[in-house]
Amino acid sequence: MIKVMIIEDEEHIRKILSKMVEKVDGFEVVAQADSFASAVQEFSVKRPEVVFVDVDLNGDSGLECAKVMTNIDSKLKVIFATAHSEYMANAFEIYAFDYLVKPFDMERVHKTLHRIQETMDIQEVQHAIDGDRDRLLIKGKEQMIFVDKKDIVMIERVDHATNILTMEQTYRTSTSLADLEEKLNHNFMRSHKSYIINLEKISSVEPYGRWTHIVKFNGIQDTALITSQKYDELKEKFE
Repeated sequence: MIKVMIIEDEEHIRKILSKMVEKVDGFEVVAQADSFASAVQEFSVKRPEVVFVDVDLNGDSGLECAKVMTNIDSKLKVIFATAHSEYMANAFEIYAFDYLVKPFDMERVHKTLHRIQETMDIQEVQHAIDGDRDRLLIKGKEQMIFVDKKDIVMIERVDHATNILTMEQTYRTSTSLADLEEKLNHNFMRSHKSYIINLEKISSVEPYGRWTHIVKFNGIQDTALITSQKYDELKEKFE
């Protein structure tokens, strides 16, 4: 089931969109919000895969709201649903999946949702293929390196580059964490916006401030961060 969130300051519009979405098999509206602040809060908790967002949220910018959410989840599908067609160019700068202008046409909404399904089905197949491979391809400026996934301890994003750490060596690449995450298997977790960790290499997890913990590993001195939400997920995996 694909999780959907609707961000709209008019209640009747939220109801209309919600009914349109849930008429399409495979989609479920898991959250609604009427403001910038409540939208970000609900998004962080429910983590929908698709978001419908109005450009104007009681004077707040829906464009800025979408930027915040895509920074949290780069794979998020954003659909701007608004009466303001003049913002279309700005919306697509945020990599909007689509831009719907009020009043909404049911066939148009359904066509957009079916395109999302097709896109996500393709991504799931590719993710399964990549995840089943034993080695990860690391692209450098002048060479390609293949690293056994089981040897990777952690991956970190530092100074606009990505470091892939094994016990013997550190590899540097421009590939984003989001792209690497899609190529890894269930042994890895995106623990923080700047870190991916190999669950099989963890030696301990210790408190670090109010909202984060430090992850320590067997074999290397380097550490990673894990958010409180991911820390709870980690505990559930091993309980």
